[in-house]
Amino acid sequence: MDRRSFIKKAGLATGAAAATTLAAPAIAQDVTEIKMVTSWPKNFPGLGTAPENFAKAINSASDGRYQVKVFAGGELVPPLKCNDAVQEGTAEMYHSADYYYQGKTKAYAFFTAVPFGFRPDEIDAWIHHGGGQELWDEVGAQFGVKHLVGGNSGSQMGGWFRKPITTLEDFKGIKMRIPGLGGDVVNALGGTSVTLAGSEILPALQSGTIDAAEWVGPWNDLAFGFYKVTSHYHYPGFHEPGSMLSFGMNKGLWEGMSDADKAMFSHIAAGVNNMTLAEFNANNTQALETLLTKHNVELHEFSDELYKAFGEAAKDVLATAGASDAVSGKVYASFLDFRKKALRWSDLSDRSYMNKRALTDFG
Repeated sequence: MDRRSFIKKAGLATGAAAATTLAAPAIAQDVTEIKMVTSWPKNFPGLGTAPENFAKAINSASDGRYQVKVFAGGELVPPLKCNDAVQEGTAEMYHSADYYYQGKTKAYAFFTAVPFGFRPDEIDAWIHHGGGQELWDEVGAQFGVKHLVGGNSGSQMGGWFRKPITTLEDFKGIKMRIPGLGGDVVNALGGTSVTLAGSEILPALQSGTIDAAEWVGPWNDLAFGFYKVTSHYHYPGFHEPGSMLSFGMNKGLWEGMSDADKAMFSHIAAGVNNMTLAEFNANNTQALETLLTKHNVELHEFSDELYKAFGEAAKDVLATAGASDAVSGKVYASFLDFRKKALRWSDLSDRSYMNKRALTDFG
């Protein structure tokens, strides 16, 4: 072999070896795989599609550096064990409703929905501009979790009951699927609250394990088919005037991110938060029409007398929650302070406009 040929072949061999030893590990090292567990059935309208939309956006925006894989409730962990899964390292992220975890601290309930509390725009204002995110971070830090907004289902319906609810006596002894602080209100009224994952509600109603249930609103309630058990649909819900969902992330993963990646995750979460609320608002009207006209569902409005009783019970429930531990007390105080400010403006702007808007029928 002549010298020139030897050098050419040696060069090719060296280049091939370099490609083998450098290229593959460089690609592998640049990818962070994230398992996201959820509390929802696979691709369930709004709730189940929100984490899928988040995952697609992160995978795309990061140019594949982050690969988020979504697991439906029950696929990797039980639907109501998502916070535990991230805390224990079974998954790196979750998408859920944080009031499912109020057993850890009552503070968590304030970051989903509060009876007689914030509507969607108000809770967003509190989180982003009223100190809510900082308090949420303090709550999550106790369990090694960083939280980001994850969607909102809007004002919810009051629930499905086997017979119309007209007096406080009708709540005595009733067993109702209703989680969070709303469930505590039902307990205070003489009923028994039960926390069930969404997929468990219809079987519990059908078997008689529970007498009543609230879930979300027409779009999601239609999907689960509660009308097959009872036709009595009540409104408005006092318990969840604007239910915020949560992306929970392993705190170590979050703290290891660059500022740019933290911004990417935060802004995509905020986008999913807004789009999810829009999706619920866009679909609830038609779903309600289907329930009323195709399935003969009857609407029942809670009376003012009942609503006042709900409110009085809620005041005591919230005060008790705020007194349960130091962090919950801080969250409760912040909630009360911002609620006063929010009501002052929303009464003047939103409520007065909606009342005036109803004076003119556009057909």
